[in-house]
Amino acid sequence: MKLVIQREQLMKPLQAIIGVIDRTQTLPILANVKCVASDDEITLTTTDLEIELTCSFPHIPVDQGAITFPARKLFDILKALPEGIEVQIEVDNLRAIITAGRSRFTLSCLPVDEYPVSDHLEFEKTLTLPKNELRRLIEKVAFSMAVSDVRYFLNGLLLDVNDTELNAVATDGHRLSVSYLQLPESSEMQKQLIIPRKGVEELLKLIENESAPVHLELSENHLRVELGSIVFTTKLIDGKFPDYKRVVPPLGDKIIVADRVGLIEALNRASVLSQDKFRGIRFTVSDYLLKLQVNNPEQEQAEEEVEVNYQGETFTTAFNVGYLIDALKALDDDMVRLSFTAINSSCLIQNSDSNGVSYVVMPMRL
Repeated sequence: MKLVIQREQLMKPLQAIIGVIDRTQTLPILANVKCVASDDEITLTTTDLEIELTCSFPHIPVDQGAITFPARKLFDILKALPEGIEVQIEVDNLRAIITAGRSRFTLSCLPVDEYPVSDHLEFEKTLTLPKNELRRLIEKVAFSMAVSDVRYFLNGLLLDVNDTELNAVATDGHRLSVSYLQLPESSEMQKQLIIPRKGVEELLKLIENESAPVHLELSENHLRVELGSIVFTTKLIDGKFPDYKRVVPPLGDKIIVADRVGLIEALNRASVLSQDKFRGIRFTVSDYLLKLQVNNPEQEQAEEEVEVNYQGETFTTAFNVGYLIDALKALDDDMVRLSFTAINSSCLIQNSDSNGVSYVVMPMRL
């Protein structure tokens, strides 16, 4: 195989798909990128056996062929070369000789037949929606996914398709986030799929914030998304996600309306003295006033008072301050609504006048 190619023409597609490769690998082949040079295009593929990313772009090679390069070494070489330089790559006997200007590198490659191949996947159903809507759905809830939880199905994001509704849900057992979307037409589908955490992170890097349509192809165990020249395929988590609709409480009779930015700033200031591990903050709510209080084991104390729109009985509760800040930052409106069904109930956080997203934070005992 022999290629003569502009540095950027090879580096940009490689950069888009290299994130799926872990820095520590049990199988050496998984640290490589598969490169197939055909008549008039080059196809690059990376995988970690769970997620596969493929990128194709037009290019006429000097000699056709297929090989797997060490991905990060190839990317670092291209990154270090001057902009706009022409790069020549010649592969012979599992050795790749890369020359550019006065630079010359030799890389050890692995044969392409050792590279894991996705089984022939059959996708029965397709869901189409605008890219920016899919991005918003995922972005609004992704921060609530669990990290390395023994309940493996929480280490991902649920997409719940129900005819004309598409909801994205994430939870780590202490908080739950739901974003809602009404589809313009019936999907004729009732399906729940759990995308693994790493797949969600890679997908967010790839989805552009534009209104062009994106097609989600679904099978029993896989999701495929075509994003221009890049094809994203991931295995789905096989498990039963909690019934999130039972966790999201109805709008309670204790409703606080507050300035979103002012509340975030007050929570940030008070949290300076919170314990790193538990990060508990006490809420005392009375007429038109929210009092925030943090204590730590060193007998130190922080207090903040925030003006809010609330009338009713005075009550006290407590939450993890980090969870509250995450939820408030994800909202868009200037004013936010915090509602409680009872004194020690979970807190439902939403934009003050829209129901596009809901965040539920469980209370703490302090």
